[in-house]
Amino acid sequence: MSIETTIGLRYTASRKSGGGNRFISFISLISMLGLALGVAALIVVLSVMNGFQKELRTRILGVASHAQISGAEGDLDRWQVAVDLVAKHPRVLAAAPYVQQQGMLSLDGQVKGVLVRGIVPAEEERVADFAQHMKAGALADLRPGEFDIILGAELAYALHARVGEKVTLIAPQGMVTPAAVLPRMKQFTVVGIFEVGMFEYDAGLALLHMADAQRLYQMEYRVSGVRLKLDDLFAAPAVVRELAGQIGADMRVSDWTRSHANFFRAVAIEKNMMFLILLLIVAVAAFNIVSTLVMTVTDKRADIAILRTLGASPGSIMRIFIVQGTLIGVIGLALGVAGGVALALNVDVVVPFLERVLGIQFLAKDVYYISDLPSDLHWADVGIITVTSFVLTLLATLYPSWRAARVNPAEALRYE
Repeated sequence: MSIETTIGLRYTASRKSGGGNRFISFISLISMLGLALGVAALIVVLSVMNGFQKELRTRILGVASHAQISGAEGDLDRWQVAVDLVAKHPRVLAAAPYVQQQGMLSLDGQVKGVLVRGIVPAEEERVADFAQHMKAGALADLRPGEFDIILGAELAYALHARVGEKVTLIAPQGMVTPAAVLPRMKQFTVVGIFEVGMFEYDAGLALLHMADAQRLYQMEYRVSGVRLKLDDLFAAPAVVRELAGQIGADMRVSDWTRSHANFFRAVAIEKNMMFLILLLIVAVAAFNIVSTLVMTVTDKRADIAILRTLGASPGSIMRIFIVQGTLIGVIGLALGVAGGVALALNVDVVVPFLERVLGIQFLAKDVYYISDLPSDLHWADVGIITVTSFVLTLLATLYPSWRAARVNPAEALRYE
């Protein structure tokens, strides 16, 4: 161990009884704890934001699709060809045709605009997670020719509809009569209710059997598109590019990163801004290290002068205080990383405990659709936080160390 490291460690661990030394030791402890708190908060907050992003993505893609093929000019005529084509791709797990149209639902004077989706239940269960979110009934209850319907929970609540009741679906396509053009209307029996936790779907989506939707909207054998499920949702852009070169000119293919681009981009921007804001806490802790070292340099002027008279170079003096500041930072950083990782991995235990102790609920179920605080720890985030915090700590040691190296031995020893 070099002489600079030895002296730097002794200054950090000083236990002298003098008031100045005690105060400097106290400020050093505060600097360590401040850095630890900032790093831990940064890790926990980013993990929770990752958890929310993952939860939202799971809920959205449980109803939407990883990728979809649609007609270039509207409806898709050769959808069987599209299904056979994409089924050969090694990353496509399942494909399901669907019909998607606008409509209005009416029951006892209550009217709501809805997005109508016609599905084949057996195929839909392979590309979506509706089966996991059914509050009543099942997708298999949709039978062709029976004109059954499954509603989102919020939509059913708004219409006061229960399983077994009949609702009227009004399609915008009109029927030409001698008197006027009348909208097409058909009664459907509610056979199920789902709740995925996304208001957009729970309040505005209704499921029919695809054959009934084709008949109501006069689509004959055509469909709106084909929904795809991939083995890795993050590979969707690459798979879409590959499929785009294989399908015909009358088809187009897109993925979830395009259909929900604005939403996920907003979440990513929010995460980045939160990282920068919370990084200020670490910066404040680094400024505390600066003040600690400045006071240490002032207190140790006589020691510095003696070392200089014994032959220590200005570089050696700088390294002494760099070692001291770095040690403060490393200890605080280690405590912060350990505490932050432990808390991020146990949010599901800590938050319910705090709710019981304080008698409050942070995410009330009647207000928020995600009532549990999710956490998804990314070790890459931990690495970035650790490196960034260490660099800030190292930079904080430079000015006090440079100031210590400029101490004039004669001036420092004049009044000793």
